Amino acid sequence: MSLIKICGLFRDEDILFVNKAKPNFIGFVFAKSKRQVDFETAMRLKSNLSDKITAVGVFVNEPVENIISLLKSETIAMAQLHGDETNEDISKIKQSTGKNVIKAIKVTSRSDITKWESSDADYLLLDSGGGTGKPFDWELICDIKKPFFLAGGISSHNIDEAIARFNPFAVDVSSSVEENGIKSYDKIIDIVRRVRK
Repeated sequence: MSLIKICGLFRDEDILFVNKAKPNFIGFVFAKSKRQVDFETAMRLKSNLSDKITAVGVFVNEPVENIISLLKSETIAMAQLHGDETNEDISKIKQSTGKNVIKAIKVTSRSDITKWESSDADYLLLDSGGGTGKPFDWELICDIKKPFFLAGGISSHNIDEAIARFNPFAVDVSSSVEENGIKSYDKIIDIVRRVRK
């Protein structure tokens, strides 16, 4: 059964919502974004997060030392890298912390995926890139050797198809569970229920 990640939490209410819905993962975005949180806010939010939910830090070209520090502080339990990070960066994070690393890939061709399949990342995250809320061409997904998160335009309208066709390790949603840029309790509850049905 696929797992689910709700990304882009930045309010105390968001933590209350996910504590009730119980997704497997949540994401704190440390990169420039309307959902960006600073390290102190993430620590505060994490302190109220259910210990049954894994917190993931989302980064774009963040200094590796900062990522390692956050992982060691247990503010986050996994790092998700969306920038120009190298396989050496991934290895350094893993060796320094013993934590899992997700490498996010903007998928425009099959080679975008194959380039990272032999990397040291524990998981790939397949995305359309840029937070567009639109899916990439799913026909590019085939025989992926690593467990992967499927992201980019996943919503209540296509999540059943996404899971049935590709059986991803997890699905990752953000804007599709929002109303006017704010997380919606009803939408979070609904999409978690759809994944678990």
